[in-house]
Amino acid sequence: MDLETLPNEITTHIFTTLPTISSVLALASTNHHFNTIYHGSQRLAILSAAADAEYGPLNDIIQICTYNASQPAHTPRTVPMSDALIKEVLRIGKVAKQWEDVYPFKKWKDDYAARRLLSDGERYALRRALYRLWHYTKAFHNRQHPRTTRNTPQLVAERAALLHNYPTVELAEMYDVQLVLRDVVANNICPSNGRIRQKFQKRYPDSSHQLLFNIHLNYPAPASTWCSTAADNAWLNPTLLQYSKSHHHHQPQSTPSNGFHNRLLPSRHHEPGAEGWGDDINHYYVVEDMMKLDPGQILLLKERYFLKGHVEAFVRLEVDGGEGWFVDNGETFSETLWSVLRQRHMDDVDGGVEGLKREVEDGVLGVACGR
Repeated sequence: MDLETLPNEITTHIFTTLPTISSVLALASTNHHFNTIYHGSQRLAILSAAADAEYGPLNDIIQICTYNASQPAHTPRTVPMSDALIKEVLRIGKVAKQWEDVYPFKKWKDDYAARRLLSDGERYALRRALYRLWHYTKAFHNRQHPRTTRNTPQLVAERAALLHNYPTVELAEMYDVQLVLRDVVANNICPSNGRIRQKFQKRYPDSSHQLLFNIHLNYPAPASTWCSTAADNAWLNPTLLQYSKSHHHHQPQSTPSNGFHNRLLPSRHHEPGAEGWGDDINHYYVVEDMMKLDPGQILLLKERYFLKGHVEAFVRLEVDGGEGWFVDNGETFSETLWSVLRQRHMDDVDGGVEGLKREVEDGVLGVACGR
């Protein structure tokens, strides 16, 4: 039977069973008849079904898109679909798809023999966990939650209420994904002095250049100096000063194609040691602060901001806004997660909370646990 002769209801059903947005658009562009059906009254329903199949779970993305402080974060929200909402869903979904490629490299970075592609079910679990972490970040890692309020009983209860929405197995998936995000922050975006030294020696084994690290980063520094102004760091890269004057753009005006390796290249204008974020203790607190960034911001910094000065300028101008709430105010997801697990009497289970952490790190629980 010719597809064009099918009733419109069946053709619409075919549209809603397609696996991707691009396949929907491809079918709609086949001929005038299909294009008319696509642009009919069911267009948003068709796009919603395709977005759910490609980027889902759609409901978790909607919680991110529609969150505001007017209602508790743990209260599920249902809204009618619109073109603007579809665009936001696609923006967030595309970020999650990129993390699907990053996850295997970070999950099995030391166990090369176990590295593999994720199954469709694992990809779905990864996206779900990522969206829920994103939702938590949007709700509780913002200027309305400075350091002085992190232990307020009401806010502690609100954070826990959101995580109580999810079963323990899915909380383990969230922790698994957070470990991957933390690895990217600690080793790619904000490498420690030791990590910079290790990478430099590996890339330039015969170099006699002595790395010069910023001494103040070896000790607790004042909050006002952790994210220095863009002008103070302009010597790192001539594009940074221009970037600071037009900070509404999310990408430096010119990013070198091999910018990651330029971080380690010593020159008259650049000292690779200055790319380090401190020794172990100070680096730990820097990473704790940076874990308040959402997965989209972390991916952006990983892919486009190779120099420390660019990262500092982004955090100061785009995230903190000069208000000072971001610095010395670590993420709260981990402590809230452990609190929720203890409320579920995980300490009464063999191994307790620490046992669950080990099972996630060993691959027994989490996104890619072989269930």
